[in-house]
This record gives sequence, structure tokens and C-alpha cells, in this order.
Amino acid sequence: MQEPRPATPPDASARAEALRAEIAEHNRRYYIDSQPTISDTAYDALFRELALLEARFPDLRRDDSPTARVGSPTRSTLATVVHRVPMLSLDNAFGAEELVEWDLKLKRHLALPSEAAVEYMAELKLDGLSISLTYERGRLVRAATRGDGSAGEDVTANVLTIDSIPKALVGDADRAEAIEVRGEVFMAHDEFARINAENESQGVPTFANPRNAAAGSLRQKDPLVTAGRRLQAMFYSVGACEGVSFQSQDELLATYSRWGLPTNPSRGLCSTIAEVQSFVDRFDEERRRLNYDIDGIVVKVDSFAVQAELGAVSRSPRWAIAYKYPAQQVRTRVEDIVVQVGMTGALTPVAILTPVAVAGVIVSRATLHNSSEIQRKDVRIGDTVVIQRAGEVIPEVVEVVTSERTGAEEPYVMPAACPSCGAEAACAEGEVVIRCPNPTCPEKQRQRLQHFVSRGAMDIEALGGKRLDQLLDAGLIRDAADLFVLTAEQLLPLDRMGNKLATGIVAGIEAARTRTLARFLFALGIRQVGERTAEVLAGHFGSLGRIMAATAAEMAEVHEIGAITAESAAAWFTEPVNAELVRRLLEAGVRPAADGAEERTELLKGRTYVFTGALQRFTREAAEAVVKLNGGRASGSVSKQTTAVVAGENAGSKLARARELGVAVLTEDEFLADAAERGVRVGGCNG
Repeated sequence: MQEPRPATPPDASARAEALRAEIAEHNRRYYIDSQPTISDTAYDALFRELALLEARFPDLRRDDSPTARVGSPTRSTLATVVHRVPMLSLDNAFGAEELVEWDLKLKRHLALPSEAAVEYMAELKLDGLSISLTYERGRLVRAATRGDGSAGEDVTANVLTIDSIPKALVGDADRAEAIEVRGEVFMAHDEFARINAENESQGVPTFANPRNAAAGSLRQKDPLVTAGRRLQAMFYSVGACEGVSFQSQDELLATYSRWGLPTNPSRGLCSTIAEVQSFVDRFDEERRRLNYDIDGIVVKVDSFAVQAELGAVSRSPRWAIAYKYPAQQVRTRVEDIVVQVGMTGALTPVAILTPVAVAGVIVSRATLHNSSEIQRKDVRIGDTVVIQRAGEVIPEVVEVVTSERTGAEEPYVMPAACPSCGAEAACAEGEVVIRCPNPTCPEKQRQRLQHFVSRGAMDIEALGGKRLDQLLDAGLIRDAADLFVLTAEQLLPLDRMGNKLATGIVAGIEAARTRTLARFLFALGIRQVGERTAEVLAGHFGSLGRIMAATAAEMAEVHEIGAITAESAAAWFTEPVNAELVRRLLEAGVRPAADGAEERTELLKGRTYVFTGALQRFTREAAEAVVKLNGGRASGSVSKQTTAVVAGENAGSKLARARELGVAVLTEDEFLADAAERGVRVGGCNG
């Protein structure tokens, strides 16, 4: 007779309930808001504690427990897509012993001796956002996030803007009537740094890490925002599949590569769990040199037949496990908090730390982002804190170790005045960033100059680093216009300045006189005007004079330019100090070059075209360029505001949508003829 189960203690029941609530809240912040407030390591600890409680006291198990779910429910703002085959999560291993135990447990399930050989595929575990793409006869028709594993969010329009994801597969992919291709969308470290630098310069919140940036970018309501962020993707698994089959994970990945789907070349077939551990150990070191984040290694049984035999339990397959690396986090002390002044006047608090090594780099400073972030984390001078390099790039304070407080710690209050010029700081309505309003603030001027000469702007390489500070300290320059009247003779008296270096600096400045109009606009450091916005304004108006003369209302009419950006850009040029700077730059011989030699017109102004299907007479890019060059708009989606859809072969859903809305449909020849009748030169669009 089976003994009765021991009663579940009240404290265990209460703890399990508290853990479920806490994990659910962290799931919402991570999956839906893309703003996690605890580290992955802390989350994993909570999850494991709940799983152990439920294993010890089965009465605590519930169908709605986080341990029985994958991810989080979808957001209501995006359409829901039901996965034909659920997207399961993976169990975790946190050390060599747990990896060996998983191997032995798997062999017991297969009735194999412990020394039997099972071939495994080891792959890098990307830290991004899980995605499922549906291809029908080789053509991408739908994209969805994982969501809760059963249903995700429809992000098709956004995925279509990601260059690394093929819209049509190549080779023999058309033999698959329908296939759910699964993988990860992520953001590289250099792109993450670029976006955060741009956000900071524009006074908007920065992302905490590349994973958050990727998730936030993929879930945008406006695909154009996604397009402006260079997301990447890699694929590694399959869901529902019709018309084609695979024998192994190795074959699947090789087929994906042949079809044009990006896969991660850093993978390995392993015949023993010891070989898997060697792979794990190797990438524990090599991951620090990758340009993207991984947080572990995924280990899968290679044979799909054996995978099917093993099956799944609850939320996870038996045939795969994720080995999680220890977090790259360390403790140190906040010695002080200081404020940095950015080129737009943003006052950013920075923690001065007792120097400590993090992921091979000595860290002595970490951003605290803004006053709201300091209050949320309750960071005080003297605190012991946990820090990490977000994306192994930007140091940040993760959390305060409140248990080590002595009572001597000092709360920090943001200054009421700019630490550089003393001007009264202010926070605009709807913002969290405090700013210095003084246009002649010395530190703002220095930051603007650093931005002006940077690679993405005027690209005056010889003035990088501390060289610009040397010119400022010597009184040779005050602003960007002063650069263009410098002579080698003026530079020679400076410390460590030889004739060759002086001549090189002047030559670099000379080359910058004719940078493109888009680069020049970006270099000016106009708030809300990043690289992409500068390109759009330059492309639409065509000359600096037309941009300077444009009103906020006229700028807001430009596709991709919002009202806030338009107001900011128009206001910048009307500010007397800024207008004087531009006048002096032009007087010094700066002549921003037009971004293209073509003559711009307004012949298609107010008209919107959508190009779809396989075009024969011209490429889609060439046609869209002609439309934009002549004042029109080229869109990727059909609406009631669309003037016409230009349809090639196999046009698909956009053609159907046009007919449904009563939008005019043109053949390629009809489009060319209509454009010619309106006086548009279509020489670049005639195949």
C-alpha cells in the first residue's frame, strides 16, 4: 500500500505563491515591456526555487504556474499568431555535474547504458528574441514571436525590414509546401552602441542591453523604426513542416544554409558529453570576442528520430538542454556620483566606482542613466553594488546590495544647475532627462565638437581622442566653424605637434569641407536628428538652404519625420547662435555635397506607390528611388492613401489588399507611361 504524501507546509505554499507572482511580474517586464529589472541569474534562481518546491510538494503544482508555461502572454497591440507546433522552452544546466546528469537521465529514458554513444549538436545560445517564420513554397508569408509558446505576436511587417532574413528562399526550398523556420533575432554590440549613442544625443532613453533593444525594435508599431535599427537573425530549429523532412539537426542546419537562411557557424557535433563540455569551455572564453551576446550553449540530440522517441515534458523537450554560463557580474563600491553634460545639454549621472575587472576589462565608471533610474534602484554614494557590462560593452549598475549598508551611505540628488556653466537645469514636460539650456555652455560646446568630427559625422579622424581638447585648451577653436580656418602654422607650437601631424590635421579638415549634406546635418548635433533622420531630410529637401528655410509644418509632411523631430529641427535653425554657426561654416568654405547628382522635383508630390511581386522592367529599389526623387512616397504596405500598386508576377497579398480597398493597380509598363506623362525622367527605371 502506497504511503500517503506528506502534507504541504503552509510556509512552502505561501512561498510558492509569492514566487509565482514575482516570476509573473518579471516575465511581463522581460517579454512584454522589454525592461527587465533583475539579472538573468537572479531570475533563474527564483525559477529554480519554485521548480524545486513543486517537485518536493506535488500538491503545489498548478496549470498556470510559470514552470508550466513558456514566455509570457502576447501584447494586445499586435495581432496574435497561433503556432502550429508549440515553441517550447529549454531546461537549464548550471554546471558540468548537471550536464552529466542530463546525459545519464536521457540514456536511462532510452534504456541505454551510461557509456553508450549519443551524438549531440552543440550550438551557441543567442540572447535575443525567439522568432518563427512561415515560408510557403519558399516565400515568407508570416513572422511571429514566441509569445507564450502556443501563440505569439504578428511581426511580419517588421521582419520584412531585416536585411539578413530572406523574403524568398533559394535552391530547392520551394519543395516545402509550408515550413515554420525558427531562430533568434538579435542586435550586434556595435549596432547597440550606435543606437544608444544616438538616443543619448537626442535626449531619449537608452536601452539597457542588446536583447532589450532587439525586442523593442522588433515590436515597433512602425516598421520604419525597425528598419532603422540593423537587426540580425540566425535560425536553428523547425516547427510544422510539409513537403520536406529532415533526419537530423546537422542536416537541418546545412539545408537552411543552402536555402539562404543565416545559421551560426559556431557549432559542433559531439559524440560524448565530455566533448560537449569541451565545447562549452572553449566558448566560455571565445564568447568575450563575439560581436553579439550569448548566455550559454544549447545541446540537442542530433537525430530527429531519437528526439521523437524522447519527446517532451511540460514546457521543455527531453532531448535538449541549455547550459547557462555564469553572469559576468561583480561587486564594487560607489565612491562618488558625478554628472556628465552631453552635447544636447543632457545631464547624465555617472557612478565613480572602486576599479574592478569585469569580463576582462577594468571598470571604474558606470552610467546611472538619469535621476529616475537612481531613485528606482536607490543607488547611494558609498553603496556596494553589482555591476556588469551590458552586452559586454557598456558598464552599468545592476542592483544595490542593501544587506551591506552601514548607514553611512549618502542619497544622491541631481544638481539644480549645470556643473559646467552654472545655468539652471530643467526637465521638459514628458521627459526624464534634465538639461542645461545654455547654448554657449563650454561642456556642451566640447561635446558638440567631439560629435562634429566623429566618424559618422564629418569624419575628421586626425582630431579624434584628446587632440580636439588640445585645440580647445590652447584657445585655437571655440566651435566647429573655427576648425576650417586653422593653419598648420597655428598648430606647430602645440605639444608633440610636428610638421607632418599638423599638415595631416589640416588636410583632414580640408577633406571634410564637402561631406554629404546628410553627414553635415547629423554633425550639427540637432536634437532628435540622428543619422537616419538626417538622410531623410537631405534626401527630401536636397539642399541646406531649403532645409534651413523649411517650417516645422513642412518638415512634418516628410515621410518618416514626426512632429516632435520637425519642431526640434526647425527650432534649431531659428536659434540665433545656431544660425550664426552655420553662416560661419559656409563662410569658411564648407559646402555640403548633395547626396545624389539627380535633379529633384515635386512631380509626384502627394502620390504614394507600392511595388510588389517579381518585377521585370526594373528593380524595386530603382523604382522607389525615382518616386522619392520626384517628391513621392514609396511604401511597403497598402492603405486607402495608396495612389497605386505596381504589380509584377506573383504579387500576392498586397495585390489582393489593393483590390479589396479599390486602389488602382498598374503594370510596370503602365507605371512607366504614367510617370513619363507627368514629366518624370525614368531613365534609371527602364531595365
